Amino acid sequence: MELRAQRALSPVSTTRARHSLHRPVLAALVACLMGTSAFAQVMTNGGQTSSDQGNDLSGPVRLNPANRNAQDTSQQQQQQAPQSRAPKYVPGEFEIYVNKLLGIDLTDPMTLDQLRRSESGLADTSTVAQSQMGGAGRTANVSTDNIVRRLGADLMLDDRSSRGQLSEIDGPRQAPADYLIGIGDEIQVTAWGSIDADLRLTVDRAGRVTIPRVGPVLVAGVRYGDLNEVIRARVAQTFKNFQVSTSLGKLRTIRIYVTGFTAKPGAYTVSSLATIVNGLIRAGGPSAAGSFRQIELRRNGQVVANFDAYDLLLKGDKASDRALQAEDVIHIGPIGPQVAVLGSVNRPSIVELKPGETVDDVLAMSGGFSAVADRSRVSIEQLSDRNDRRVRELQLPAQLKTAASNGDVVRVFSSVNAALPLGKQYKRVTVEGEVARPGEYVLPPTSTLQDAIAAAGGLTPQAYVFGTDFSRDSVRQSQQENYDRALRDLETEFTKNSSTQRATTADEAAGNAQRAAGTERLVARLRAVRPTGRVVLQLEPDAQRLPVLTVEDGDRLMVPAKPTTVGVFGSVFNAGSFLLQSSATVDDVMKLAGGPTRGADARGAFVIRANGTVVSARQQNSGWFGGTSLAGLQALPGDTVFVPEEMNKSTFIQDAKDWTQILANFGLGIAALQTIKN
Repeated sequence: MELRAQRALSPVSTTRARHSLHRPVLAALVACLMGTSAFAQVMTNGGQTSSDQGNDLSGPVRLNPANRNAQDTSQQQQQQAPQSRAPKYVPGEFEIYVNKLLGIDLTDPMTLDQLRRSESGLADTSTVAQSQMGGAGRTANVSTDNIVRRLGADLMLDDRSSRGQLSEIDGPRQAPADYLIGIGDEIQVTAWGSIDADLRLTVDRAGRVTIPRVGPVLVAGVRYGDLNEVIRARVAQTFKNFQVSTSLGKLRTIRIYVTGFTAKPGAYTVSSLATIVNGLIRAGGPSAAGSFRQIELRRNGQVVANFDAYDLLLKGDKASDRALQAEDVIHIGPIGPQVAVLGSVNRPSIVELKPGETVDDVLAMSGGFSAVADRSRVSIEQLSDRNDRRVRELQLPAQLKTAASNGDVVRVFSSVNAALPLGKQYKRVTVEGEVARPGEYVLPPTSTLQDAIAAAGGLTPQAYVFGTDFSRDSVRQSQQENYDRALRDLETEFTKNSSTQRATTADEAAGNAQRAAGTERLVARLRAVRPTGRVVLQLEPDAQRLPVLTVEDGDRLMVPAKPTTVGVFGSVFNAGSFLLQSSATVDDVMKLAGGPTRGADARGAFVIRANGTVVSARQQNSGWFGGTSLAGLQALPGDTVFVPEEMNKSTFIQDAKDWTQILANFGLGIAALQTIKN
């Protein structure tokens, strides 16, 4: 206990304070006159004689605590026992089965490790993805967000008790008015007026607190709401003209027992304000075989309350969450029938049933249908139908009252996952470029490209229909799949060639390593390329209308303005874009660029038209291109001419060296034959 007393600052009190400095000296003189026993009595009273206490009328009477050191020692002895860490929740066999339906194996050690990291906020998505690549049926990301747990399991996964935060999990900070004062509670008493006191008093084993100069007060069993009046009435027997305020300080702890199907049964020390929920959390909640709906509070051998955790979780009803008393027993019964709810519901989970509950009740426990759910039908898989078909479909709402049984798996269908036929889909199309009203439009199911142009207000006079860029999302996906497949085949071929090449000299080995490095860089650059999904429209250069083609959802139509230039790039002397003259040919455009360089591969030249088609130089003969007909090909607005660089070129010295070696070997062969003939 601690005392904080202040005297009124008056002249009389100041004089008495000055005299109090000489009290030890006066006490020694009195001892000489009255004897040793009297001196001991004076020192026991703190240096104040009985007459001195009764005549101190110059200010408020200070109430001194009795034997403060002993009370401090008592407080130090009332330390809480160290609390063991609440055990982690372990899934049951039905939970393992349900999560396996979703592709999550809760028996895999790596999956469990990632799940524990996710519970601690340390999940690493990349590590999860790597750990799941080697096994079939596993997901690429396992966390507490995508696994299905029993309803109520998250409430019990609270490890704050392991960190000693008892005041946060065992009860509210403010005691209710009907709280009964008990042994070990700390009472704070503040008084002012004719007395001045600020006391912290602990209820002793007799149920009393002792107020200095007032005496003991019996408070055990008193309601907290009546405590102030009890203290005031007892102090009023000694003093008058005062005010008293009381409150609770440090509360006592009580011992309770958690038994039955719990993660860690045993005795637990909790705050005196703890309730059934607090006791369940401290014990880790029901185990995989324990019930959330059959929990009993037993006191003195009698069941005083039945607690259903679903009332609190689903309805917010805390009426059955009774306050605990010392030596109470929380008994958790065995788990009842379980049903899993998956699919388009707000909270996929595993719920526990009571007798008579139906599919409608199960859906309500899972938060009801989500925004994209198909509310007309659900499927139910019943493990009880072992000899017949196990999955059947329920038509809603007619069969909402179908009774649910143990082991059922209810799936709610989504109304957006299954695509409608093209003939019933409304199409979202983007029209850009040279149209009156560019933007995004929603068109009827049978709309065509011409309908999309009409919805955008038609073409402008500057529109270049031949150069229309039409891209489609489904085509892009198909192109990406084919491109990835071709790239894998190319990489495999490169790997085979590099692994089968043999080097007889150090120069050849260095050359092979250099080619392998170049191949890796090439493959890396090819992987960065992404198909656009463009569909080449077969149009004439002077076309004014788009072909009749039904649009799909996500199509994009870009009608450019008519360009006035032609681009020439690659192995030419002056690459760039050049103004297109009337009736100019590709040969004329090449003259503007200076023609091909010495290292150009003229036979591999090609022209990319504005509509996406390609004209190759290998089709006919004549002109700049070493005997091909691209020279006489008419150039169109928006064309791009590309002349590639010749590959595998060799110098004159290299060719001469190779021919010299060939002729030398040929001469040696002839000489050998002549020798054999002779």
